[in-house]
Amino acid sequence: GHPTAAAMVEGALRHIRILERMDYRQMVISLKSSDVPLMIEAYEQLADKVPYALHLGVTEAGLVREGSIKSAVGIGTLLHEGIGDTIRVSLTGDPVEEIKAGQTILSSLDLRQFGPTLVSCPTCGRTQVQLIELAKEVEAAISHLTVPIKVAVMGCVVNGPGEAKEADFGIAGGKGKGIVFSHGQVLRTVPEDQLVPSLLEEIEKSLTKES
Repeated sequence: GHPTAAAMVEGALRHIRILERMDYRQMVISLKSSDVPLMIEAYEQLADKVPYALHLGVTEAGLVREGSIKSAVGIGTLLHEGIGDTIRVSLTGDPVEEIKAGQTILSSLDLRQFGPTLVSCPTCGRTQVQLIELAKEVEAAISHLTVPIKVAVMGCVVNGPGEAKEADFGIAGGKGKGIVFSHGQVLRTVPEDQLVPSLLEEIEKSLTKES
């Protein structure tokens, strides 16, 4: 039959007791499963029973998109509950994607920051700009930065700055032109093809001011 969380915990405890009898305490415990609810439950049950570090992961999670989501749900739920010390995202794909997914999980819970965060709106009827391409372009343009700033890419000048007023910097596209803004305040209006370079200029300008 299917393994239960209790059985997984019991198995882990059996091995833990063997190591303890040998007076070995340098343990990191992993209760990975490809079943997300089972994995969450097993770690929750074990967390109160042992003082050792817990290594979180959803094993055999699958290809990049589905695997990242499953990992985020499993690992993220536990981290949010204060359970877990190390994490591993397992994906069938380029290992670089595993690192990116892991970093995104940690930064979305405000546990660690790895450079800039990109926020962007979904496309809607007011969008007058190639938003998806623009967001990808901005993501590539800010990838070299190491500061934990929030950068917004919004589809319209009307709602964009207000909706993203928590962003340190942002751009909002309009017909043929757009705006660069910071914390809801418009910094400048520029032609559409100048949006990304102008955004970078404003970011660099503020960074040199601070340092």
